[in-house]
Amino acid sequence: MRGSCCFFFNRRTEQRFRLLAISTVKSARRINLLLCFCIALTLLLLLLLLAAANSSTTANRSRPHPRFPLSRKGYSIVMNTWKRYDLLKQSITHYSSCPRLESVHIVWSEPDPPSDFLIKFLNHAIESESTDGRHVKLKFDINMEDSLNNRFKEVKDLETDAVFSIDDDVIFPCSSVEFAFDVWQSAPDTMVGFVPRVHWLDSSEGDGNKFRYGGWWSVWWTGTYSMVLSKAAFFHKKYFSLYTNEMPASIREYVTTNRNCEDIAMSFLVANATDAPPIWVKGKIFEIGSTGISSLGGHSERRTECVNKFTAVYGRMPLVSTSVKAVDSRNIWFW
Repeated sequence: MRGSCCFFFNRRTEQRFRLLAISTVKSARRINLLLCFCIALTLLLLLLLLAAANSSTTANRSRPHPRFPLSRKGYSIVMNTWKRYDLLKQSITHYSSCPRLESVHIVWSEPDPPSDFLIKFLNHAIESESTDGRHVKLKFDINMEDSLNNRFKEVKDLETDAVFSIDDDVIFPCSSVEFAFDVWQSAPDTMVGFVPRVHWLDSSEGDGNKFRYGGWWSVWWTGTYSMVLSKAAFFHKKYFSLYTNEMPASIREYVTTNRNCEDIAMSFLVANATDAPPIWVKGKIFEIGSTGISSLGGHSERRTECVNKFTAVYGRMPLVSTSVKAVDSRNIWFW
């Protein structure tokens, strides 16, 4: 009896070990198959990346600037400045190297004209930074009155339809500017910019006709925007004429008196003309100055007052909200 028990135990143990061995072999096969699949997928991705790189290299050899066709007009920079000559020099020097820049117009509202030294320095910077035999024109648009409306005065000798409105204290890589220009060309009637802002209905007001202005964190939280600020935005040159000659004069007077909200006024103007939202372009911004109006206390409240003032003048809220963002897919791995 003891011997039969031992025999039974040994056979049962042997069967268990066999089953365990078979299970182990099957698990090992599954792991090997999974590893082989992962290795094959990795090799396939590497091959696709190498093929894309070779294709890009071949295209670059055949065409030096495939994104920037020379037969099409470029854009003009209209830069607002105020007694920050070091920032102005730094900004002009940087943007002079952008491939499709054709001219730079500096909005000058200071009581004294620009010095000969400043003019000479900026001309030299433009000449030294320009490439491919380009000749970027430089002009100071002198204004006798100190008003934020000056940045949107009509420029008589502007040769390009596209205007890149920019402050002297922010810098974007040329690649970002050129991409934003490409986006603007697909929708030339709207504003295309890097700095989004938002408005929303103020539910605390019982009449339902009051709005609030929201800064960057409001855009981030809600995922929507309805304005792009003119401190860094493309728009058509025709809006200079509309701003100066056809926009309600009370809005320009408000901007001059309060020294604020000219960018909101331009957003209202374009939205009222198009009934369409602006386009926000993703781009890395480098702030090289910190003395702007937005750094003052109570900034958001004053901007909210502007939004409601302009809404009352137009008799409606023309701003259109959107959640669309333009991203250059060549700079990201997956899209």
